[in-house]
Amino acid sequence: MLSFLRARANKPPSETKVEFAGRVVTVSVKTSARAKSFRLSLPPAGPLLTIPVKSRWADAEAFLHRHTNWLAERLPIGAGPQILAPGVELPVRGLAYQIIASGQVRGRVEVLPDRRISVPGAPEHLPRRLYDWLKAEALHDLTAQSAFHAQRLGVKVESVRLRSQASRWGSCSSTGSINYNWRLILAPPHVLDYVAAHEVAHLVEMNHSPAFWATVERTLPDMERGRAWLKTHGRQLMSWQAP
Repeated sequence: MLSFLRARANKPPSETKVEFAGRVVTVSVKTSARAKSFRLSLPPAGPLLTIPVKSRWADAEAFLHRHTNWLAERLPIGAGPQILAPGVELPVRGLAYQIIASGQVRGRVEVLPDRRISVPGAPEHLPRRLYDWLKAEALHDLTAQSAFHAQRLGVKVESVRLRSQASRWGSCSSTGSINYNWRLILAPPHVLDYVAAHEVAHLVEMNHSPAFWATVERTLPDMERGRAWLKTHGRQLMSWQAP
C-alpha cells in the first residue's frame, strides 16, 4: 500500500518520498514559473515532480499519489545510488573494470591489462583517489572534444570545468565557459563526444531550436547515436555517486 511522508501543507519541499512494495523512493520537487500544470518525469537523476509556482503542496502531493502506479511501472527494479569502492564493477569509457586496492601506500591509479583498475593508498582514501582520477580522465577527453567541435563550428571555448550535477550532462554560458558532468567518462566515447558537440553548439545557438540541432548535426553527423544511448542508459550512469 502506498504511503507518503507528509511535508508542510502550503510550501513545497525540495523532495518527498513515496513507498511501494516495501521500497522507499525519493522524488525531487521543482517549482517552475513556466509550468502550467503538475508533471511527473524520470530524468537521469531520478523521479522529478514539477509544479507551478502558485500551486499548493497538498494538491501537488495528491497528483503524485494518483500517479505512483505510473512511477512504479517505469522505475527500474533495484535502482539506487552506486558508490566508488573496492570490488565494484565500474564502467570507464563504456568498458567494465573491477576496482581493486593496490596495497601500496604511494603510486598512481593504473589500468591493468586484465580489465582491473588498481588504486593506491589506504582503503578509506580509495573512493576519493579514484574519483580524482576519473575527473582528470574526463577533463582530458572533454577538453579535447570541445576543442575539436569548436574548431569545426568556428567558435571559441574559453574554459572547460567538471561538475557533479544531479540531472544535467552539461551546460554552456554565452561567454564560452562549459561545465560537464564528470560521469561522462563512464560512458562510451561516442556518448561523451555527443555531449561535447551539444554544448559547443550552444555557442552558435543558445537554445534548442531546429537551428541548434542542425548545428549539432553539422559537427557530429551521427549525433543520434549518443543521444539515444543517454536516453536509454543515462539514469543508470547518473546513479554513480561522488565521494
